[in-house]
Amino acid sequence: MAIRLYRAYTPGTRNRTVSTFTEITNSNPEKSLITKKQNRKGHNNQGKITCRHRGGGHKKKYRLIDFKRNKNGIRARVASVEYDPNRNARIALLHYIDGEKKYILHPRSLSIGSHVLSGPGSPIEVGNALPLENIPLGTAVHNVELTPGKGGQIVRAAGTYAQIVARDGKYVTLKLPSSEVRIMRKECYASIGQVGNIDASNVTIGKAGRNRWLGKKPTVRGVVMNPVDHPHGGGEGRSPIGKTHPVTPWGKPALGVKTRNSKKYSNRYILRRRK
Repeated sequence: MAIRLYRAYTPGTRNRTVSTFTEITNSNPEKSLITKKQNRKGHNNQGKITCRHRGGGHKKKYRLIDFKRNKNGIRARVASVEYDPNRNARIALLHYIDGEKKYILHPRSLSIGSHVLSGPGSPIEVGNALPLENIPLGTAVHNVELTPGKGGQIVRAAGTYAQIVARDGKYVTLKLPSSEVRIMRKECYASIGQVGNIDASNVTIGKAGRNRWLGKKPTVRGVVMNPVDHPHGGGEGRSPIGKTHPVTPWGKPALGVKTRNSKKYSNRYILRRRK
């Protein structure tokens, strides 16, 4: 993937960068693998806003991604690499020899026509999925399971990978992209390689309207609100927040305060916290 730059013909193109989409080989998704996606706009099942600044955006269809990779021993050919509006990574369409089709996250350097395999006896090649106990130390992996059989839940964003650093008994130690080091069950599956589209983090939005296309609404600073709307609000002219530390709109400490539950069940699996 490469980044396309624009000349400053308009204010919107002055700092705008976009992906060149050179790796995309098919613009039409597989019809059997798409479904309707309801835009919740940040509301929960009671109609209350639980996540602010969401709404609008372009209409999308959801692509059904195979995060489990549980077709063990059945070889598949990479038929195409496609764009997915629901994530910043690309997706690859697999054609299995038994006739089934599935989408997976597209790993870096996995080319059209390549063959992938899943299962404990699979070779250590990009795109293959194996249990962590069968992957050599130092290997870069992605789409890692937290619970055996549940499907990959972490290391799925564009350009990310985790590294296997140790193996001891029932557990395997991984270094995650956040620099966190944690242990996981050796039966958990992971895919070999780094997630593709590695330049996704270098894309500059360039204008507010482009964020609106993505369903992101503007964020207003609390310090410019009235006291009834935010704890930072009020005052004459440009005033400071008026508190010893920043808080959320609901009065809880913000910006740097740890909010993780000290009794969370997974704390025992974390050897080194992220920075």
